[in-house]
Amino acid sequence: MKALLRTITSKPAIRTHIHPTNHPRILRASYASMEHSVPPLSDKSLLKNQTYVNGRWIDAKSGKTFEVHDPATGKLIGTMPEMDAEDTEEAIKAAAAALPSFSKTTGRERSKMLRKWYDLMVENADDIAKLITWENGKPMADAKGEVSYAANFFEWFSEEAPRTYGDVIPATVPGNRVYTMKQPVGVCGLITPWNFPAAMITRKIGPALAAGCTVVAKSPGETPFTAAALAELAHRAGIPPGVVNIVTAMKNTAEVGSTLTASNTIKKVSFTGSTGVGKLLMKQSADTLKKLSFELGGNAPFIVFDDADLDVAVAGAIASKFRSSGQTCVCANRLYIQKGIYDKFAEAFTAKVKNFKVGSGYAEGVTHGPLIHDRAVSKVEAHVQDAVKQGGKVLVGGQKMPDLGSNYYQPTVIRDMTDKMALKNEETFGPVAGLFPFDTEAEVVEQANSAEVGLAGYFFSKDVQRCYRVAEALEVGMVGINTGLISDPAAPFGGIKHSGFGREGSRLGIEEYMITKMITLGGMGQPLQGS
Repeated sequence: MKALLRTITSKPAIRTHIHPTNHPRILRASYASMEHSVPPLSDKSLLKNQTYVNGRWIDAKSGKTFEVHDPATGKLIGTMPEMDAEDTEEAIKAAAAALPSFSKTTGRERSKMLRKWYDLMVENADDIAKLITWENGKPMADAKGEVSYAANFFEWFSEEAPRTYGDVIPATVPGNRVYTMKQPVGVCGLITPWNFPAAMITRKIGPALAAGCTVVAKSPGETPFTAAALAELAHRAGIPPGVVNIVTAMKNTAEVGSTLTASNTIKKVSFTGSTGVGKLLMKQSADTLKKLSFELGGNAPFIVFDDADLDVAVAGAIASKFRSSGQTCVCANRLYIQKGIYDKFAEAFTAKVKNFKVGSGYAEGVTHGPLIHDRAVSKVEAHVQDAVKQGGKVLVGGQKMPDLGSNYYQPTVIRDMTDKMALKNEETFGPVAGLFPFDTEAEVVEQANSAEVGLAGYFFSKDVQRCYRVAEALEVGMVGINTGLISDPAAPFGGIKHSGFGREGSRLGIEEYMITKMITLGGMGQPLQGS
């Protein structure tokens, strides 16, 4: 840990250079592998190498740890406990012990706790952003945006906590009175991904605590330090011991997941990740009939009609496709451009991408960082090579960037895409934009709906009637019209088809962590007595 703290307090040496490429207008501001370091944290106590269970910082019972590496350089950030089934059971017991008292707190009391946690996130936003960039690789500007977005879930659900209303229902039986009340579902198991290490955990923990539930959250093995920092802030906010518990693991991730799904104590599991893992968790949860909410894979269509504002559509495509280097579940994956503006769009879009600056997220002016690991790079490279082999034309990018490190890939635009290419049917999860031409509205809607997943979709048009028509026809859970950014704590987030079920954020998010109890009172219809 001492070596780790020395790393975060040393000064970075920066160099900017242009890497030989077929597309020299792509600039790269980078740290060389041996020169890269992290700006110092203002509050070094936010950097933890233990995990948080029952109000205490602990190690795994086995003493085992796993390593976490900076995706920008491959250098070691530090280690975290490699927890297993036994450790997970202890966390579940802690959450179960805390549930009776926490579930009896008033909504207003829970609101104040969440508000305090929100305030602490805002006060420590810069440090949390530094941790996100360090372990995830996204540029600091993106990381700061994520911290704000993540904190807003605590603010939003602090305001929802006192408003879990029931209903009074007119009965059909004379003399009966029927009403409903909302109660917390119980102990919740939460499994979060690495691409938004702060926002994904707050989007789940916020509504769970607002509803009166206690949680066991499995933080992502690639990015556990952000979750640990949030747990430290929960402690400072006065969240009672056992209400928030963090399980860390890399090698034992599957074991932790199966422990959560098999537990009779865990009454609900929320998971964000791949469709394949979601299906596995659903099968594992069958024996205990848990309440589930899954936000799974996407393959978002992005449609630009001839009548769209070209500049607005290009800006929307840049925001949707290349945010976090394409590593978001709602990223545009298939860009369908109507033939009347296909060439103009390709030219304008490519010009924007050529001006990206790729490098370490801490370097000034960098717009895009590394991918999370070499496996992500391999998938991106395979999609590009497949497209080129089948006739796609690379307009910019298309190469790895070994001078920066093993996890960098050039932001890439490919035109003349066809349905037979792998990118059409698989989520790339990387900085590759494939441009598909189309003729008619009916044709493109059919193509957009051909994917087995249905998380998000986007389209650009000035025709109001078309906007209603296409929005209703797209088989996705979320639609962006004339915008490439749709995430908002106030908006329900979630998909259909193989992208899962349930909604996060919005007034609907807290419902995922509650049950509706119906109560009938009989014999209430006797006449009043008296003179």
